[in-house]
Amino acid sequence: MAPVQLDYSNLLLSVILAVSCFVIVRSFRSGRKDGSRVLPPSPPALPIIGNLHQLGRSHHHRTLLELARRHGPLFLLHLGSVPTLVVSSASMAEEVLKAQDHVFCSRPQQHTARGLLYGCRDVGFSAYGERWRQLRRIAVVHLLSAKRVDSFRALREEAVASFVDRIRAAASAHADDDGDGKRRRGVNVSELFISLTYTVISKAAFGSKLGGMEPEAVRAMMMETSQLLGTIAVSDVFPCLRWVDWATGLDARTKRTARKLDAVLESALQEHEKSSGRGDADDLLDDLLLAVKHGGAGLNLDRTDVKGLIADLFLAGTDTIAKTMEWTMAELVKNPKEMEKTQAEVRQVVGEHGRVTEELLSTMTRPQAAIKEALRLHAPVPMLVPREAVQDTKLHGYDIPAKTRVLINAWAIGRDEESWENADTFRPERFVHTTNFDYSGKDFRFIPFGAGRRGCPGIGFGTRLAELALANLLHHFDWELPDDQDLESFEVVESSGLSPGLKYPLTLVSKTPQA
Repeated sequence: MAPVQLDYSNLLLSVILAVSCFVIVRSFRSGRKDGSRVLPPSPPALPIIGNLHQLGRSHHHRTLLELARRHGPLFLLHLGSVPTLVVSSASMAEEVLKAQDHVFCSRPQQHTARGLLYGCRDVGFSAYGERWRQLRRIAVVHLLSAKRVDSFRALREEAVASFVDRIRAAASAHADDDGDGKRRRGVNVSELFISLTYTVISKAAFGSKLGGMEPEAVRAMMMETSQLLGTIAVSDVFPCLRWVDWATGLDARTKRTARKLDAVLESALQEHEKSSGRGDADDLLDDLLLAVKHGGAGLNLDRTDVKGLIADLFLAGTDTIAKTMEWTMAELVKNPKEMEKTQAEVRQVVGEHGRVTEELLSTMTRPQAAIKEALRLHAPVPMLVPREAVQDTKLHGYDIPAKTRVLINAWAIGRDEESWENADTFRPERFVHTTNFDYSGKDFRFIPFGAGRRGCPGIGFGTRLAELALANLLHHFDWELPDDQDLESFEVVESSGLSPGLKYPLTLVSKTPQA
């Protein structure tokens, strides 16, 4: 995945430099020419490590934006021995993700992904080829089609209703009397968002058949897997130094987590196989088993493919959906006028219906606009999952060799002053009266979920849940900061990690609106 955390210390780096001096005989050039080839501009690189020292340890999307301001929206980095192209503008992203999507359609085989996801036999990390095309077809046609997403409407609405009840109960439990009347302490909304998304995705994926596994244990294991996928191993940038990942314990940690993940998936799979005789499909794992059983359309899947696909759905959905809701609520609280306008529309549409349903939600514009604006400012994965060139090509007049890694800085594109007026300001209004911007990446100024053949196939599933949950929160409650905070002290600061959320959990006071 995106280069979130490089797994080395200063001491380890010194050892690598000493050992690799006689292994790596070529140092990198900092100019634009490589023999007869014309390469993109590049920051000056050091021998052996290239530009690794310029990335720092976190928030690489911010660091790379600063480099783009100096070197342009298309520049080349040398990350260890890996040439890496960085794309930071909508026009360049369109060239990569649309005009030359057939060239930049593969994935680099990340070390932790290989160890966790059956040698990258999932749809997200798989190299481009016939197997990937089959997996993608399964995901789009059998798992995440509009019809299948619609079939989970009752699940989403039931889970959101329970979510609202939990907030109401938590707010009531936190109420105390300070002698001057009722005062409410804040509710950890971030944790409730994570719980909601986990509930919906686990039930959609597995139903109630987890093979006896405790839900909290499964959730903890999935979080551990996600953290590992956000770690770039030393061998990812120095392929000849694979022994370092063993020496530092990364291999052992990856194998332990892979065993846990496989145990969960295998247990759920066996539980589903026991009840597969009835011939219907209650959840997504049932869908996959039916696809494997009946084949069709040239599909050739085995048990490992099934586990890889269902793991992708779980891993890609849970954290990103929760963080999207978290950022949207944080931005609305930080901008009370936008909160007021969004709440007014929701409450006007809902009227006497009592709660927001997906049918009512389809007649609203502002909740969706608020989510889109939050996604523009806070892309779920700021550096989209890396791509890799499958052949030599020309891009904007530069020569791009095969196997070049490509990083799309969606975070920088969403804040590009050339594309967006007041780019760093939260203004949902820009999405209210236009249909130009959907979630699917047709306009390359707005690509929070990527675009092209490697774009996220689960957009509809995730955004439907986020929109429904947000609209219900705004309908049922008024929201304030806890007593010890005000708007001036409330900081919207991102954490580190593959899918950054708020650095500190979002804690808010919920109040029932006055009639």
